[in-house]
Amino acid sequence: MCRWLAYSGSPLLLEEMLYKPEHSLIDQSRHARLGVDTTNGDGFGVGWYGVGDVPGLFRAVGPAWSDRNLRELAAHVSSPLFLAHVRSSTGTAVQQTNCHPFRYERWLWMHNGSIARFATLRRDLMLAVDPEFFPAIEGSTDSELMFLLALTFGLRDDPPGAVARMVGFVEAVARRHNVADPVQMTVATSDGSTVWAFRYSTRHESRSLFYSTETRCLRMLHPEIPTLRLVSDGSRLIVSEPLGDLPGVWNEVPESTCSVITDGQDVIQAFRPEPPKR
Repeated sequence: MCRWLAYSGSPLLLEEMLYKPEHSLIDQSRHARLGVDTTNGDGFGVGWYGVGDVPGLFRAVGPAWSDRNLRELAAHVSSPLFLAHVRSSTGTAVQQTNCHPFRYERWLWMHNGSIARFATLRRDLMLAVDPEFFPAIEGSTDSELMFLLALTFGLRDDPPGAVARMVGFVEAVARRHNVADPVQMTVATSDGSTVWAFRYSTRHESRSLFYSTETRCLRMLHPEIPTLRLVSDGSRLIVSEPLGDLPGVWNEVPESTCSVITDGQDVIQAFRPEPPKR
């Protein structure tokens, strides 16, 4: 499917995470180890917070590994919080509006996974999007529709609750259409100050997701890594798969959880879908 990363911490050039690690996100766009597909060449995107009221966004339909504009941008843009994604389509068109992250006001959203038999469920799901958010739909992916549904269910006020209600609604619609095991997702979303990451699937066999060990501990474990000297103790990464094989760096995110990163602190809590009220 796809690979993604979310970084929060000291301002850092995008290239430090996109290009420089041994198994960087750009390397994963050609040589993913843990995904369903080895190659993730159906477009890419990066969203970052900095100057201005809304995050910057750069997306393109070509493969990330050969995009010279991405390499140039990554070498010159520094941000304390950014999300990046390389795409492997699950059936929808390869077009810019289908590339992640998706943006609404200050919010960014990206997803790895799928809604099973999306074509069957799509109409019912789209009709549930609040009129406020419906004009923001630009593409044709299940991922973007999940984002707009999460906004409909209160993402701006209660991200964990909104995503729980979104997933519960998708599963309820799937039951009406006799679609088994509808949701497969690892999701990252942010408002520019906090990152929320979710690992969940209806079958409880979710795609891979990892978080980095505390930076202070990593400096002691691996003093030879120069990037660790550039970032604060509160800097954190969440990734679809590890950016390298160094021992002690990566920890698997537990199944059916929501991870919250804010102010240099991270918390992992249980995640359960919330079915619609009858």
